[in-house]
Amino acid sequence: MTVGQQRAWEDHWPRLGRTVSELPPGPLDFTAWFGREAPVMLEIGSGMGETTSQLAAAAPELNYVAAEVYDPGLGQLMLRAENLGVENLRLLHGDAVVLLTEHVERDTLHGVRLFFPDPWPKKKHHKRRIVSPSFAALVASRLAPGGTFHMATDWENYAEQMLEVCSAEPSLKNRYDGWAPRPEWRPVTKFEQRADVEGRVSHDLIFEKRS
Repeated sequence: MTVGQQRAWEDHWPRLGRTVSELPPGPLDFTAWFGREAPVMLEIGSGMGETTSQLAAAAPELNYVAAEVYDPGLGQLMLRAENLGVENLRLLHGDAVVLLTEHVERDTLHGVRLFFPDPWPKKKHHKRRIVSPSFAALVASRLAPGGTFHMATDWENYAEQMLEVCSAEPSLKNRYDGWAPRPEWRPVTKFEQRADVEGRVSHDLIFEKRS
């Protein structure tokens, strides 16, 4: 980690962050952690935090939660949040599947965002991709009715896999006929910029929990 990222861990982690593997058994009390009751948005894989910090800053009405496994990324996210004056952000270090399975109550999340997850482009590695039938079912079970599962990727065959998997999940419905229009509010990530340079088209998908 850089000096700045290390400082962010020392200054902000005790208040803003928790480690998934060290959470007490049972559901995490987001209301107590944030000090207020508000809709909870979970972003899985916040990377270096550029998009996450901007999205949290733009939606102060949400309790915004970022789950990430990369220590320097969380440090950088805390720096960015500090610079933007973000107060409605909390961070979780660890496996999002464990978090959802063991520490998030059913039918509670306002939304789940998964932007540009690791594409594992080689066919023999596709089984490592996070979006699978079991993962879609898990996310759907934790969404409140009407809650959204928003994904984005610049890998065509992964986008098609996301579409197929989520379309087959009975408790989810596609808000659009196929791909969603790219939301103006979603910042352009470095991955998206690189994809554009390399000639890959990014796709958004937004599924909604059936009532």
